[in-house]
Amino acid sequence: MIRTFFCLFAWFMLCLTFSCNVGQRSSMPQASDAGASVDSLRYARGLTITRHTDFTVVELRDPWNEGRLLHRYLLVPRSAAALPEGMPEGTVVRTPLRRMVVYTSVHCALLNELGASDGIAGVCEAQYVHVEPVLNGLRNGTVADLGEATSPDIEGMIRIGADAILASPFQNAGYGPAEKIGLPIIECADYMESDPLGRAEWIRFLGLLTDREATADSLFRSTEAAYLRVRALTDTISKRPTLLVGKKYGSAWHVPNGASYMARMYQDAGADYVFRDLPGSGSTPLTFEAVIDRAQHADLWLIQYNADVNMTYGSLRAEYTPYASFDAFAGRHIYGCNTHNSHYYEEIPLHPDRLLSDLIAIIHPRLLPGHKLRYFAPLGE
Repeated sequence: MIRTFFCLFAWFMLCLTFSCNVGQRSSMPQASDAGASVDSLRYARGLTITRHTDFTVVELRDPWNEGRLLHRYLLVPRSAAALPEGMPEGTVVRTPLRRMVVYTSVHCALLNELGASDGIAGVCEAQYVHVEPVLNGLRNGTVADLGEATSPDIEGMIRIGADAILASPFQNAGYGPAEKIGLPIIECADYMESDPLGRAEWIRFLGLLTDREATADSLFRSTEAAYLRVRALTDTISKRPTLLVGKKYGSAWHVPNGASYMARMYQDAGADYVFRDLPGSGSTPLTFEAVIDRAQHADLWLIQYNADVNMTYGSLRAEYTPYASFDAFAGRHIYGCNTHNSHYYEEIPLHPDRLLSDLIAIIHPRLLPGHKLRYFAPLGE
């Protein structure tokens, strides 16, 4: 007990010293740098990358407050003996990161694709992780299970010597005690992009953090080519079937907003998404009455869920009898994606082309004859 106390106290003092040094640097005005260059991002609107001689500035746009900054990161190589002079205010991150705490399975998967999964020292929501190297680490003790993302094991983070936290930000939500231990919190707001390729392009940010820029660039270019190739299949369609997605959880039915990357994907797949007029990215909680009023006669209905047993029309009706009032239920035009049995959430951020192929095969089957669905399947009786 005493040993643990002194270990935590020593770590706290180290973090305090680091935080003070960061504060002194981040309050300095930005100096002009004739050698600065801005990376050209083709689709992502939520971040900008500016390279200076001795450091790189990554700025994240606040997706909930137009014109405001969510976070500014100052990436400084670990090999630099001292922090560069003239840096703007921001959070200093020494790169490459070597012992990351990752809050979501999504970002575990992205790091794995980069070949950087060995830098994952701890995870939250371990029950949802499907990434094999991380699962192996959880089994053999080299990756720590830090509990729920809403209340992570702070002492565990300190004990494993974490050097950064990767988390998904939410509107008007902080990170609690994790904000007070001196670790940079990397806010991965990729899910708030308005374009599937914009979300995928955030792999470049992770590439910077892990010193795998070339791999990130190669992965993104491959995804871009694949997505554009599949998307071109719907260029000449004349009819767009109406589409409803999701289902009720508790009292709310969350639907993607019209400027979300998912709404864009439904459009690219040749669907007439029934809630395309909802403003903003992200999603909106609606009442069941609001949904059925708009979508009762939708041609198709897609549902993502997590369950040990695959959903059927019978189980869906048993869950909530009014679901049977939708035309898509009566006409047997519902497709389900059981995320318990698939890598849906891990794959689609970087590989939206795979989901787009499924969507086109469901909405316009003649455009992809013989396509084997990867994520969705027709509901059984």
